[in-house]
Amino acid sequence: MAIPLWAGTVILGFRHKIKSSLAHFLPQGTPNPLIPILVIIETISLFIQPIALAIRVTANITAGHLLIHLISGATLALLTINPTTAFVTFIILVLLTILEFAVALIQAYVFTLLVSLYLHDNT
Repeated sequence: MAIPLWAGTVILGFRHKIKSSLAHFLPQGTPNPLIPILVIIETISLFIQPIALAIRVTANITAGHLLIHLISGATLALLTINPTTAFVTFIILVLLTILEFAVALIQAYVFTLLVSLYLHDNT
């Protein structure tokens, strides 16, 4: 989802306001010897944006799902050994699920905020 949204904002920016889109590659008042280096750095920065969005969301989702899977496996293993401990781990699992839901909401907010910032920069 990050790559099509990013690509759309960049294409719209270059299509409608090419001068201001190109101006993001070179800050105003840059000394002449630094111009080639800054253009390269800003170009790399532009292409890293969707990768950063995708990695952030993927890492948080994967970490949460992995932790839920591990604790649910522990709960099932403890059910036959010690039901009281299994109940405590089940409560932890429920709380972790609520936390995972909150993290998902925060990640959706951050994703939307970053995409809107990228859209603002390119249009």
